[in-house]
Amino acid sequence: MKKGTGSCLRANLMSCAALAGLLATAAAQAQESAPAGEGERAVDTIVVTARRREESLIDVPVAMTVQSAEALDLSGATDITALQRNTPNLTLQVARATNSTLTAFIRGIGQQDPLWGFEPGIGLYIDDVYVARPQGAILDILDIERVEVLRGPQGTLYGRNTIGGAIKFVTARLDDQPTFSVRTNLGEYNQRDLIVSGSAPLSDGLRVGGALGVYRRDGYGTNLWNGADIGNRESFSARLTVEFEPAPDWFFRLTADRLDDDSNANPGHRELPVPAAFGAPPITTPFGIDVPAGAFPVTDDVYDSWAGVDETNEVINQGVSLTGEWTISDHLTFKTVTAWRDGETHGEGIDFDGTPAPILDVLAPETVYDDDQFSQEFQLLFDHDRWRGVAGVYYLDAYASGGYDTVLGIGAAAIPGSPTPNFTQGTSGHVDTTSLAVFGEFDFDLADRWTLTLGGRWTRDEKTGRVFKANYLGLGSPVSGTPNTPIQILTDYTAERAFEEFTPRIGLSYRISDTLNAYVSYGRGFKSGGFDMRGDAAATPATMDGYDPETVDSLEIGLKGYLFDDRVRFSAAMFNASYDGQQVTSQQVNTVGTGLVSFIDNVGSSTIRGAELEAQARLGGGFSLDLALGYVDAAFDEYLAYVPNGSPPPAYVLADVSDARQFQNTPDWNGSLALSHHSDDVIGGMLDLRAAVSWRSDSSMFETPAPEIDQPGYSLVDASAVWTSGSGRWRAGLHARNLTDERYRTGGYYFPGLAYGDSIIGFYGPPRTVFASLEYRY
Repeated sequence: MKKGTGSCLRANLMSCAALAGLLATAAAQAQESAPAGEGERAVDTIVVTARRREESLIDVPVAMTVQSAEALDLSGATDITALQRNTPNLTLQVARATNSTLTAFIRGIGQQDPLWGFEPGIGLYIDDVYVARPQGAILDILDIERVEVLRGPQGTLYGRNTIGGAIKFVTARLDDQPTFSVRTNLGEYNQRDLIVSGSAPLSDGLRVGGALGVYRRDGYGTNLWNGADIGNRESFSARLTVEFEPAPDWFFRLTADRLDDDSNANPGHRELPVPAAFGAPPITTPFGIDVPAGAFPVTDDVYDSWAGVDETNEVINQGVSLTGEWTISDHLTFKTVTAWRDGETHGEGIDFDGTPAPILDVLAPETVYDDDQFSQEFQLLFDHDRWRGVAGVYYLDAYASGGYDTVLGIGAAAIPGSPTPNFTQGTSGHVDTTSLAVFGEFDFDLADRWTLTLGGRWTRDEKTGRVFKANYLGLGSPVSGTPNTPIQILTDYTAERAFEEFTPRIGLSYRISDTLNAYVSYGRGFKSGGFDMRGDAAATPATMDGYDPETVDSLEIGLKGYLFDDRVRFSAAMFNASYDGQQVTSQQVNTVGTGLVSFIDNVGSSTIRGAELEAQARLGGGFSLDLALGYVDAAFDEYLAYVPNGSPPPAYVLADVSDARQFQNTPDWNGSLALSHHSDDVIGGMLDLRAAVSWRSDSSMFETPAPEIDQPGYSLVDASAVWTSGSGRWRAGLHARNLTDERYRTGGYYFPGLAYGDSIIGFYGPPRTVFASLEYRY
């Protein structure tokens, strides 16, 4: 990491503030000199489907951020993680050790650990289809209309695992006329992308469309041991859509999508030197690098590594969905959504120690993660006089499995092949989930300006878990395909549990004027319990009982609307949430035995308070300003964690350690400021210029502070210039992301101690990248 990051943050903010001030002055002067009405466009009116029906953004009594495909294109965004830069209180990053697994948090609630069967706290949707797995969930900005980020629990309409919020990709209906577009991106690190999309009517009422993207990029760093790229990209994504309208009141859409990502796994950057006990004689690596006597050094470049585990990796995500709509009358619509999704991850493993030695490695079987899901949802939407709403039923049948070997080369030398007392923990298991929910949410106009919202959802989840964990001498176990006999069975059980909850919602809105809406709402979120797929029953016998559900009760007050003749759109919200039974996953070095111990605990309770502000303003003279600001004050009231008992049995006991814990991936402050300029007559077309800065204050990687990998505050500066021809058919852009080349961590592993070689690894966000784009549209 760069030194003096905090000072850098303050300097960047001051510089950006000064820049914004100068540009704002220029905008004001431009407005004064412009003829009346010129350059004084109103901000765009945004229509959303957050409540399963089309509404104006200001009518929805929910804190939410909406990014249109056009806005994302003009900013140079290429995938879902770009939303973190301009969405208050959102963490959306590539998960540790991967290139396509998603880490998501909203208002302090989410999930970092992509363990099979451990469900996320943020729901991800493509239209109305829930995407259950985080692997392969770094969705490309491909053939969409907009993205909606709903903050706070969405336990009524979305329900499943939306305890912190929901992120919804919305695709547009196909056009009645033929469309076609082709785009290429060329940039640093040998970036070369090709994105093609189009649609065509085949007959009256029958349309077909599709999109595909091929993405290639060299790595940001190099594995100095084997020469592999680190942070490269090699992926393919595609979507095919068929729409059929047999009659004016009927609509059907069949969609199939697939992602195939062959990018290398990311071993991360070792943050501390290897202890002297793991020293080695002088060697030359297979890549031809001479290494002096002693331990492998910490690399100067945070994107380089000495990891010995092969980075080979493949992630496949695919799905099919069928949506049908029947407009029964002007006031009543029936909708059905049937979907199937499947995912697999193939990889060699994870090198926790960041050296060629098997000090602390994960060896993976042929398929590391495997899951599939079938879902069926029926909705009945109505809009009649003073009543509006939706009611429905949701069903899910899902399966998730996985396995890996944790190799602990206790006392190993730094050269593979040296005689060592190697030790392996083999872990495998699966979980079956059946979920049924009945839901409804309704608006009733009490008076001309008063609207009451009532909603509720009843959910029942039934889960069956199978967990196996054992210790072996030597490298590998049957989990990764190595014949071996266990010396100790740690966990071996199959269990069933059911979880049931009712999550209500009540809200009251007051229309202050035609352009201002104030609201207050209460909502509850629920995430069911389950079984720890890494649980060690020898150390903590209670793991066989599974872990309990978590709930959050949130009160939110908000104001949103338009000001100054619709030249300013804004939304503001304050919230207070009570978070109970929250599920936290952690791995610890077993100080009373040999190996690592995993926990998924219901740690207790916490209180989360905060505020958010978003605004977009047309300044005149072609200038516009976008602002986002978030604040979160999250603190544990009780944190019950397993701590070493000193001597078994049991090896670990529960204790309240709330004073020594903090929320992970939740900075106190975060925000963004962007200034744009639009010109209507530049070389026969339109020119859009944009400069933006986003910032985040200090944040922790885990609930337990870890100064070696916790991330100080930082800021990121982006810039774009996009020219669009007068006909709209040609578009050329130049985009720069992270202009100041900031080094910032997005994840980490933390296994300190001599026996584990001080395996402390950091994973870093992309460095400065610049790319040019060229697009033709028909």
